[in-house]
Amino acid sequence: MDNASHMPGVPQPGTAGRAGDESPTRDLPGDLPPGGNLSTSERELGDFTMGLEALRLLPLALAIGAIASLIALILLDMIGFFTNLLYYGRLDLHLSSPAANRLGPLAVATPVAGGLAVGLMARYGSERIRGHGIPEAMETILVGGSKVEPRLAILKPIPSAISIGTGGPFGAEGPIILTGGAFGSLVGLFFELSAAERKTLLVAGAAAGMTAVFATPIAATLLAVELLLFEWKPRSLIPVGASSALAAAIRIFFSDLSLVTPAPLFPVPAHQILGSAGLLSALAVGIACGLAAWLLTVCVYGAEDAFRAVFRRFPLHWMWWPAVGGLVVGIGGLVDPRALGVGYDSIRAELAGQILPAGLITLFVVKLATWSIALGSGTSGGILAPLLLMGGAVGGLMAPVLPGGSEAIWCLVGMSGALAGVTRSPFTGVIFAFELTHDQNALLPLLIACTAADAISVLALRRSILTEKVARRGFHVMREYQVDPLEALFVRDVMTTRLLTFAADRPAAELETLLGAAGGYRGQRLYPVVDDGRLVGVVSRTEVLWAIAGERPAPRTIADLAIRRMTVAYPDETLRRVADRMAAACVGMMPVVDRADPGRLLGLVSQFELLRARTRLLEEERHRERVIRVRLAPPIGRSRSGRPTRAKLPTGPSGAHPRGVRSSVGAAPAAGGIPAAGGIPAAGPRLGLAEDPGEDPGEDEADAAEA
Repeated sequence: MDNASHMPGVPQPGTAGRAGDESPTRDLPGDLPPGGNLSTSERELGDFTMGLEALRLLPLALAIGAIASLIALILLDMIGFFTNLLYYGRLDLHLSSPAANRLGPLAVATPVAGGLAVGLMARYGSERIRGHGIPEAMETILVGGSKVEPRLAILKPIPSAISIGTGGPFGAEGPIILTGGAFGSLVGLFFELSAAERKTLLVAGAAAGMTAVFATPIAATLLAVELLLFEWKPRSLIPVGASSALAAAIRIFFSDLSLVTPAPLFPVPAHQILGSAGLLSALAVGIACGLAAWLLTVCVYGAEDAFRAVFRRFPLHWMWWPAVGGLVVGIGGLVDPRALGVGYDSIRAELAGQILPAGLITLFVVKLATWSIALGSGTSGGILAPLLLMGGAVGGLMAPVLPGGSEAIWCLVGMSGALAGVTRSPFTGVIFAFELTHDQNALLPLLIACTAADAISVLALRRSILTEKVARRGFHVMREYQVDPLEALFVRDVMTTRLLTFAADRPAAELETLLGAAGGYRGQRLYPVVDDGRLVGVVSRTEVLWAIAGERPAPRTIADLAIRRMTVAYPDETLRRVADRMAAACVGMMPVVDRADPGRLLGLVSQFELLRARTRLLEEERHRERVIRVRLAPPIGRSRSGRPTRAKLPTGPSGAHPRGVRSSVGAAPAAGGIPAAGGIPAAGPRLGLAEDPGEDPGEDEADAAEA
């Protein structure tokens, strides 16, 4: 770093600040090691901060993964139990669709009763059982220290099973994510862990629960990274990935025993890799799914706002709202019973091409209406399965006019696009659809559709359907991640080396004179105190002003004011470490000292210097420049000597020009190819041609000077 130049009256390093000097200011030497000579501290820096102590979470994460996967399978059995009992009058634990029931109009009462039960449990149990699970988990992680109420581990799955089992148009994954997270957090409460470590266990349980339901361990891990962890660090990724893998192994074991449906859950007919026409069609489906994501989000929160507005005018306790939502679900079930329940059978029918376009329209409209109104009423249920069903309907409706693929592939692309657009999780959308179908030939169109849907959703909506829920509770969620600029810069890159110091043996009565003589250092708020060129302490500007004003007992020397136990920084450590140390010590400025010689003062660093790193990031974000410019040759004109000229190509090392016609880079366009004010050039700009062998280099230089 360049140090400030010495000014008249400023003593040289090593003598500044001593009694008798003209001024107590000093420019500190900049003899720091060059960038190629790394210090021991710099050599210890790594790509990641994970240490061996992070592995102690691994056994806990595996245990939580096993528990969460079992709970998820139990929840599915509970949903099957209520569906079979209330719609078919039989005792059975297998998942069944309510669509084939023969209750007729009496079927309307079933979701109403389910909504009433959920409302009562929320009123007298815990209000946090309302909602679709993932926003509640996000809020717990962000502001709750990853501490989930232990009773939610029991209260959440029961009302969710009742709500879905009585025909609620929801998925089981949301409640399972919150329930698995609750058990993960509960286990963490029995150990001495930090909030970050509890978060890892909570998310490990959530990912394991999702894996157990859908047999999608990779997608569950990606969902954890994109939605729940709020970081990309091995310390959390490794336990979460291990938990998901164990849950997948447990699910495979149960599927071998015919206790659960084996993977893939939604197989699709075999097809060839899509060509260029098919990829363009995937882009169209992705754009449509992005618009559908906007529609779905607006409908859900529009319904929630409508409930609040209506029942503010006609007072009705929120405990009864799920029953009102259940009434809408029951009526929708009369219109199209395929919209009831988790909808796995309807998803399979879409992928198999068994639903006609008119049926897809009806299914989409009814599912959207019942799902959004029921969620807006505050009942309990997930969103992933409904998104798959409605996204599949969007793709299926576009299939007749899209070239390059079958109806099954467009339904699949629509499913992933809807998931990516609504949740703003494009990688999860791609891998989730792949693991649900094992269709590797669809990976590229899935990527195209999810990327397009995510782009449309981000541009059309400020928040996703998940973060909007958290925002309405007074918290903001930022979903963008980037490398912290404080991790990329060292203290030596930003520290101040031209500073004001005080000699320890100076009388305190001279402080006012010293400050007055150093008018250019008014921004400095911490003054190093040196004795024979060695740092012995620091004194703050506040202490100095109090001493001058006589508000404190008058000290004899400046050394009496100094703080001897200082929080210091080192030039070879990152700004992130310094920022953490400042926050822990509640200080805003620290002296920078030599790590090998702590008495050697090198400079000062404050929070304002830390902001320089942020300034550099802002410059990279906002400053636009054209690094490479294509020089367009001017039209043939006349030099000052009257001879015709033309643009010349750069010569090679031997003086010969390259063969062929090329354009030159790195220079501004020639003036002859740009219209002057009020005039038009004789000919348009053109690329440089071969040189004119008869031209004089001196004339070329004169022409360039003229330009």
